[in-house]
Amino acid sequence: MAIITISRQMGSLGFEVGNLVANCLGYRVVWRELINEAAQRAGAPEVALAVIDELGLLGLNPTAKNSAAYVHAVDAVVTELATQGNVVLIGRAGQRILADFPGTLHVRLIAPLDLRVQRLMERQHISNEAARSQIEASDQHRRQYLKRHYHVNWDDPSLYDLVINTGRISSQAACELICMAARAIDTQGGE
Repeated sequence: MAIITISRQMGSLGFEVGNLVANCLGYRVVWRELINEAAQRAGAPEVALAVIDELGLLGLNPTAKNSAAYVHAVDAVVTELATQGNVVLIGRAGQRILADFPGTLHVRLIAPLDLRVQRLMERQHISNEAARSQIEASDQHRRQYLKRHYHVNWDDPSLYDLVINTGRISSQAACELICMAARAIDTQGGE
């Protein structure tokens, strides 16, 4: 009954790897629906939109009160999901919220910037400059989110049990590594 959190850089294949892991282990993947659930609980839909809008295109600036309510709701939803077990949580500071939660494996997926740019260009059919700008904005947004709300550095390797470079390791190999580690944690009772 392991819980797997996946923190990822845009273009590092985080969603793809997360789905492969969930399929391999028979787990559920939770991603954007967590944002929606937290926004509903907090009564702050504009915060959810601001969180999803990593590029700042909507120009939303939620109040500090609404932002705090949203973060508290995210913490509650993530903890509830972890209590249920058998879940792959993609993003939303799972590595921090569940830092001491038994049976949790924290994974970070990275890749070289140029490769991430190439992947985004191909996926979205956009220019190199547009892809690079999106990735830089996304990385900055994610870095600031963890710093602002959880007072940690997103790039700190001590937040993670595994850091996998998908520029050198395929999605399938990353999946196998994560599944092996999750089974080891599950076998050890989360200790």
